[in-house]
Amino acid sequence: MFRRAERPKRRILALWLPRLPTDARERLMPPELRARPFVLLRTERQRRVVVAVNRAAAMLGIAPGHTLSDARALEPALEVAEATPEADAALLGRVADWARRYSPWTAADEPDGVVIDITGCAHLFEGEPALAADLTGRLRTAGFAARAAIADTPAAAWGLVRFGSPEQRRREALDGLPLAALRLPAEIVEGLHALGLRRIGDLHAMPRAGLAARFGARLMQRYDQAFGRLDEPISPRRPVPDHRERLTFAEPIATPESIAGALRHLLGRLCKGLEAAGQGARRLRLDAHRTDQRVDDDPQSLTLGTSRPARDPAVLARLFAPLLERIEPGPGLETLVLSATETGPLSAVQTAIDGEEGGEEGNDDKLAELVDRLALRLGERAVLRLVPRESWLPERCVAPHPPMERLPAPKPWPAGQVRPLRLLTPPEPVEATAPLPDDPPLLFVWRGVPHRVRRAEGPERIECEWWRGQGSLGLAVRDYYRVEDDGGRRFWLFRAGLYRPDEPPRWFLHGFLG
Repeated sequence: MFRRAERPKRRILALWLPRLPTDARERLMPPELRARPFVLLRTERQRRVVVAVNRAAAMLGIAPGHTLSDARALEPALEVAEATPEADAALLGRVADWARRYSPWTAADEPDGVVIDITGCAHLFEGEPALAADLTGRLRTAGFAARAAIADTPAAAWGLVRFGSPEQRRREALDGLPLAALRLPAEIVEGLHALGLRRIGDLHAMPRAGLAARFGARLMQRYDQAFGRLDEPISPRRPVPDHRERLTFAEPIATPESIAGALRHLLGRLCKGLEAAGQGARRLRLDAHRTDQRVDDDPQSLTLGTSRPARDPAVLARLFAPLLERIEPGPGLETLVLSATETGPLSAVQTAIDGEEGGEEGNDDKLAELVDRLALRLGERAVLRLVPRESWLPERCVAPHPPMERLPAPKPWPAGQVRPLRLLTPPEPVEATAPLPDDPPLLFVWRGVPHRVRRAEGPERIECEWWRGQGSLGLAVRDYYRVEDDGGRRFWLFRAGLYRPDEPPRWFLHGFLG
């Protein structure tokens, strides 16, 4: 009898950066100035109010909410600067993006926290304590005060990291935390204090209906979220790909061979997951994290697009090979993350008796690899396929499409109509001399060079589609001629509009014939 695999228990890490604004400023200061008391200010009701303090100022008793005059009374030599909440929020977002090295599910918890869903990720760092220590250690090395706590719910982790002692954080004990750890408004906390309720554990014996009637549904909502009775989803800052593989190295790697080998390993694992899901990769992203990567730096990223869904590790490795030269390993890479950011359905391929892919599918695969190689070298927009479009206008009779895109069977070009392989966009005006209005020109001058016409065919009259007005060139009627000059060069000319005795005819060169 088979048992259904149990879903892994949800684990949430809350990161707290209590002095993020001042830490960010101190990183830019000379070392001798970082030990001075320093605060950030903003104006509230024509008063200068402290909104953030550094460690030295906090040790003197200065706290957020003090006025500047009160802070100066405690420390006359206090350093001050204007608060920049927008820049602080942007920095917090970059920290949340940097934390994706630990899990793709990261979200900024403004104004000073980051929430990370580490479910199923801790084993990559030898356990949850090691993951939290590595995270906070890197942040402290970068100059940020940081604390982390892990619990089963975002609410519990939030309260433990801000109000819990080291023992409470280790045991995930919520009962002894103050009521403010439930993220309650100050007026609700004060009302609970008036009833003699000080700790979260004090709420257990209280009737839910009475608390809800007196303090509103917000109190019980926060209480249930903390203990997992009410789900609290995390919205990641960036979309989380369904197919993602990660490789962390015990020792940093830096040689091209080791990087290529690690990529092949990641591609093998990723393609197995794609095959199980019946999918193929349309776009892949490789993120390389260096050992000296700063908190507010993005990882080095390589992006690979394919003309159609693919999941052959060998083919994808060959396509990635020229891109790997762009990675600068520096002192070494410690983590590689490979993600399939865009996928498409891909069914199994029938193979021939010798194991090779046969028939048209095999040829399509080789063509697709060639198209992908050209797109990597020339750019995706430079590799296109021209298909017929139902229009008599030369500039509209073909349409560009991706080379490997499946299209309905196109209608063929009109038989018997000679068209140049190269068109000028837009057509260039020429000076032409014709003996009669409907006759081909005997001589035309293009870009200052005269061309004497030796042979000519035409005219072929083309009118613009009535629903497009005067057409893309503002010309309703064109009479085209195929002409050959005395040097053997062949051109495609047209006279614009109908002949009018009171207006000189306008001639244009539209293309070149083979």
